[in-house]
Amino acid sequence: MASLFSTYTKEELLKKLKTQKKLSLFHGCIIVLLFIVGGYKTYIEGISFNSFLPLFFIPMQIYFMIEIKKIKKELASRK
Repeated sequence: MASLFSTYTKEELLKKLKTQKKLSLFHGCIIVLLFIVGGYKTYIEGISFNSFLPLFFIPMQIYFMIEIKKIKKELASRK
């Protein structure tokens, strides 16, 4: 079965890779910021929903990283 990215041109894949990397970096920074805020609020107020909020965003970050790997693999197969 052909991958989803096999229908894209090389230029489209490069553009998508660049976009995915930016989104992944931004999302990773947000997760780190959420961990910092959650840790601070846990220290000040005790355990609350904010303590666990960053954990809900980690699967999305993993998905971003998997997509980046798939795009890189597709680009490598075209060389």
